[in-house]
Amino acid sequence: MASDVRMTAAVAKVVSAFLADPAVDRYGLDLMRATGHPSGTLYPILLRLQRAGWVDAHWEDIDPVAAGRPARRYYRLTPDGVVAARTAVAELYARLAPAVVPRTTEGLA
Repeated sequence: MASDVRMTAAVAKVVSAFLADPAVDRYGLDLMRATGHPSGTLYPILLRLQRAGWVDAHWEDIDPVAAGRPARRYYRLTPDGVVAARTAVAELYARLAPAVVPRTTEGLA
């Protein structure tokens, strides 16, 4: 499943926000604040994650008049999405990590 989503830095920020507490439902404004992404960046990423099966979404069941705000659409990583997201983020960080150059004692005498 990890190959279903191209893991860019922008996607990694969104996925990392979910992975901070995978059991918590997150809504758009919450994710925008956590990632620093504007809505035009965030919502296409959420749609791709949904289509890949990494994220489920549902509308909250409230009366907007009584709540004084519109209903929110909540997102949460699926169990498979948690595994795939952790793997994909780890692979991204491994690719971005600088190469370690071994030190030798040659020429130090």
